[in-house]
Formats: sequence, C-alpha cells, structure tokens
Amino acid sequence: MRVCVIGAGLSGLAVARSLAERGVDFVCVEKAPDVGGIWRQPGAGERGPGYVSLHLNTAKELTGYHSFPMPDEYPLYPRHSDVAAYLRAFADWAGVRDRIELRTEAVSVRRDPGGTWTVVTRSEGADTVRRFDHVIVASGHHSLPALPDPLPPGSEHFAGTILHSLDYRHGSDFAGQRVVVVGLGASAVDIAADLSRHAARTVLSVRRGLHIVPKQLFGLSLDEIADAPWWNDMSFEEQRRFVEQALLVARGRLSDYGLPEPDHRIFSSAVTISDEILSRIRHGAVAPRPAIASFDRGRVVFTDGSAEPVDAVVYCTGFRLDFPFLPDGGPLAADGTVRLYKRVVDAASPGLYFVGLVRPVGAITRLVEAQAQWVTGIIEGEIALPSPPEMRQEVAAYLDAVEQRYGRTQGASIQVDVRPYLAELRQVLTV
Repeated sequence: MRVCVIGAGLSGLAVARSLAERGVDFVCVEKAPDVGGIWRQPGAGERGPGYVSLHLNTAKELTGYHSFPMPDEYPLYPRHSDVAAYLRAFADWAGVRDRIELRTEAVSVRRDPGGTWTVVTRSEGADTVRRFDHVIVASGHHSLPALPDPLPPGSEHFAGTILHSLDYRHGSDFAGQRVVVVGLGASAVDIAADLSRHAARTVLSVRRGLHIVPKQLFGLSLDEIADAPWWNDMSFEEQRRFVEQALLVARGRLSDYGLPEPDHRIFSSAVTISDEILSRIRHGAVAPRPAIASFDRGRVVFTDGSAEPVDAVVYCTGFRLDFPFLPDGGPLAADGTVRLYKRVVDAASPGLYFVGLVRPVGAITRLVEAQAQWVTGIIEGEIALPSPPEMRQEVAAYLDAVEQRYGRTQGASIQVDVRPYLAELRQVLTV
C-alpha cells in the first residue's frame, strides 16, 4: 500500500480524510478500540491523559474541522464526551471508517534500503508485516509520563499513593482524602479544581510560576483573539504588552493568590489556560504551596519548611515525547528537541512525516488540516520538498528562534504561533 497512518485521533482523522479525498491508497492503524484519541478515554475508562472533567480550552468554532463544524447545540467549550462523539461522527462523514484498523498497534517502523518502509503492527497478539511508500505519524505526544527523577527523598517510604496525571480519572476517587497536586500546567489546574470538590483538602504544589490566562478576555475566546486581524497587525512586543495589561486588569498579580510570579514574560513559555483555579484558591478550596522537598512517611515537607499529612500526591508534570516504534537517531533528539522541516518532515528519512506534533496557543485543528493537505500533496508528487541541506537549514533557524524566545525548555521545539504558522503552511501548499 502507499501510505500508513499511525493514530486515529483528531490529527490522524484529518490525515485520513485528506488522503481519502485525493484517492490515495492508505491504511490507518489505531491501538484503541475506537477513534477519538484522548477525548474518548475518560468515557472508556482507559489509562491516559484524559480525565472525566476534561473540556476543550479552545472555542468549538475554531476546534472543529473546516468542512464539518461542531453541532450548534454544543457549548463553546465542549466536554470530552462531546468531542469524542464529534470525532466519531467526523470519521463516518469523511467515509474513512473502513480504512481504520482498530485495536492495532504500530510495533516497528523501519526504512528499507530501497526507500520503502516496513511497518510491523500487532492485533490480538498476532503481528502483521507490510511495506509502504510513506508513513505518517499522528499518534500525539501524551503517552510517556514525565516524573521527577529522582523523586524527592523519602518517596520510597511514603505511606500514601503517588501517581501521575496519566492515571488520574475523577476527584470522587479521592473523596475525603488529603491530596497534593504537583505542577501548574493545564492538567494540574484542572485536576486540582476537580479534586477540590471531593477531597478533604487539596494542595497545589508549584515550583515555578507560569502565566495563568482565562479562557476569555474582553468576551472573546483566546483563539478568537489570536485569529483576529487587529491582533496579528500588532508586533510581538505590542501583543505582549496588551496581554500583560489585560491580565493585570482581569486577575491582578499571581502573588496575590499565593502563587509564585513567573520568572519570564508572557509568551516566553507555555501559558496555562484556566477559568477555575484562581477562583478555587480564593474560595479556600485549593491551597497553594511551594515545591515538595521530601516525603516523611505520611507527610509531605515543602521547600519553605512547612509540612502536612497527605494521603495522595498527583504529579502533573507533563509527558516526554516518545515514538517507541521508530528507530533511534530519528528527528527526536535525546534532549527532547524535535528536528522537523516545517514541523512535519524528517529531512533524513524521505517518506516519513509527523502531523499534529505541534503545541499552539489556540486550536490545533486548522494546523493539522493544513499539514495533512501538504503531506498529501507531497505524496501525490504535486509538491516538491527542498533539498535535505535546505530543510536542515530551516530547522536550525527555527530552533535558534525558539531558543531565543523560550530558552532551552522541554517541549519548546514544538511551540508554534497559530496565525504565522498557518501562513507558512499555506505558502508551501501553493508552491
């Protein structure tokens, strides 16, 4: 067959639709029992980054596929079950269901001397070996949990439970318990807010301050603002000043809530989007504390010397990029840096592409649709890629710019700004 697509979540379905529209021969493999990726996991009760309180942080109008909008009756920020139902409906509407092999895991992807790709998949314990001209990886980047290594001293003797957000499902599982949530990213603030309605005490342990931004400013969702012409007419410095002033008006200083102030200006690191966490802190439902220094049997000791009894600790410390089916030495470096031309093409491996391996501030859907159309054009021979040295030069320039803006932080190499990146993709689509 011509193409193997790995993953049938939001990105994989965008790829499948693009290929099917152009009549490209492909198969999509998905290890889960149904399409939908992380959005279906809470309802299915499976281990994964999805949890029962999960909702979109981006507006439905910009998160739905271009030709298949989300239903009018959906709220502006649908819950996980709504998104899962929408993705199933999209797969049916796009006519790609019969091209998706469910309960089928990609085990190995290797390039052959002749330039084709040998893909080994596993289903019901049996392996299947097939060759393809192209492989498109759309499996996401939330599978390998990142825990502190090592954990704070005394963790091995802690009398309570230590888990990662990957294994968190619902606050009711911790009813009446004393729980510490570690982190200040999206999952940390969601889980802390959820726990605060069930746990006897909820503590939010924060090592480093991040900018917390409400889902809406001036009555507009953040992704609507990011898409507005008036916003994109501003310089980067003007955008920064605008948001910094807006946040001061909307919520004041984070130190007023007992949280550390960020050590960086906005847009120099990933932002945390939440309408709830600051309100829960102000209502006394969530107690901010500094980083964990050590565990002491049934207690947690914080870096300020304070301590309190704890039944469970939930580490919301993110994920490491991981593609175990790919050989070593690919576009993912040992330090987590991703080296891809236009964040899609592996210059060293003709025929290997990544769709959805970006982290925008705003909805990702238009980006993956444009990525999928571009890759389809390359596969069809309608779009020519630059030479490998030219692609490597673009990657180096991009990573230099990322380091200047974000520093050497984990995950920075997949950060993109929605409107400028979309303009890049549209430009290469017309080449």
